[in-house]
Amino acid sequence: MSGMPPPQGETRLTTESEGLLARAALRCAAWAERWFPDAWVFAALAVGVVAVAAIVMGALPGPGAATGFIDLLPRSVGSASTAFGDGFWSLIPFTMQMAFVVIGGYVVATAPVVARFIDFLARIPRSGRSAVCYVGLVSMLASLLSWGFSLVFGGLLVRALARRQELKIDYRAAGAAAYLGLGAVWAMGLSSSAAQLQANPASMPPGLLAITGVLPFSQTIFLWQSQVLLICLIVVSLIVCWLTAPGDANARTASEFVVDSNHATPKLPPRERPGEWLEYSPLLSVVVGLLGLGWLVHEFVAKPVVTAIANLNTYNLLFLTVGLLLHWRPRSFLNAVARAVPSTSGVLIQFPLYGGIAALLTQARGADGQTLAHHLANAFVHVASHDTYTLVMGAYSAVLGFFVPSGGGKWVIEAPYVMQAANDLHVHLGWAVQVYNAAEALPNLINPFWMLPLLGVLGLKARDIVGFTFIQLLVHIPLVLGLLWLLGTTLHYVPPVIP
Repeated sequence: MSGMPPPQGETRLTTESEGLLARAALRCAAWAERWFPDAWVFAALAVGVVAVAAIVMGALPGPGAATGFIDLLPRSVGSASTAFGDGFWSLIPFTMQMAFVVIGGYVVATAPVVARFIDFLARIPRSGRSAVCYVGLVSMLASLLSWGFSLVFGGLLVRALARRQELKIDYRAAGAAAYLGLGAVWAMGLSSSAAQLQANPASMPPGLLAITGVLPFSQTIFLWQSQVLLICLIVVSLIVCWLTAPGDANARTASEFVVDSNHATPKLPPRERPGEWLEYSPLLSVVVGLLGLGWLVHEFVAKPVVTAIANLNTYNLLFLTVGLLLHWRPRSFLNAVARAVPSTSGVLIQFPLYGGIAALLTQARGADGQTLAHHLANAFVHVASHDTYTLVMGAYSAVLGFFVPSGGGKWVIEAPYVMQAANDLHVHLGWAVQVYNAAEALPNLINPFWMLPLLGVLGLKARDIVGFTFIQLLVHIPLVLGLLWLLGTTLHYVPPVIP
């Protein structure tokens, strides 16, 4: 289930008939397939880079210190090691949530009625290029409600399109398009962690609440400036999808990646033993399903819909409950789970490394008592002015987001610094949140961390799609930063109202 190089006779690209961006995407894809490491190797290299930076920072003597680099080095190494070990398991709840995003989405999507709906959607495109754009549009629109759903649904839509023998669709480009929901616009929608946090005072750290006050959606994701930015991102992303999708001569199908897109969901075998009767009876599915639905109804009655669905635990229970009821018989449900579990292997083995990276950035303290994240924040914030805040803040969030891939958790770390700077520089606070949202999504386009659930569904590796997402990144960087600055000039600072 991994990407493989093309056969010996097909390594030469016939790019003469392709457009400029398509040729660039194909060359990037060829380079990535040859040189881009496995996602675990990529994460391990990131651990090394951040660890060295933390050790060097900790071994540099502070002002007036009597000890030097050599004396402080052992202590700094110990501090970095402790932080890495303490953070290694810190993402375990999130790891399991992400694993269940894959499992729940797979279980629902392989239920007979949903599988037929995805097959219906897959019959709409008429050409390979239009199919790639179609996947990108579906993925981005779905991500505005839930980024997790967009990953799984988009991946299964790509597999359904790949089953159409008459449609010459490039499996890599379609997979990259399915990733656009998370890589381009997810943080501009209802599942934006930063916007959700700022709109719910009970969830905000007291220190942050004292700086920003409460910022309702009307001041963040529902600003007309935010809608203009969102529409521009969707339109430009689809144009890039069209221009980078290879033509028939260079399209690589799912079969070339040893992905069996033609397999049908195995039928439930007949019951063989008396002890299996409960596995084949809908009784347990109804009992467990009704309990799950009862809890979900309570959640959606007690909370706003957008708040409830943005909770990953609620989201996962919803999908598992619906999947259980749609499969009807426990044995059918369990068979679907068993088929989905191998797709979670990358999530399970890589997320602990990202937990260690986050801890190295936020917990390992230097000789001056400050963390690497604090120094990074100050380095960006101190060079900003009222006119350049959006550009500096956007660049900072994008860079740090590559090393700390957690929208909500990273916002809690950054917000006290950047929002205080927004107050000091008289920058609209709601737009400061949107600067974070738009810029934080940029590194997702090439960060294997967020690709893992989608890659598990597609049976690909990060190197198979990153050539196409890299072209999207090159286009998005000036587009996002330019629009953030331009639209920000239409907003005026409003002092926070502290409850």
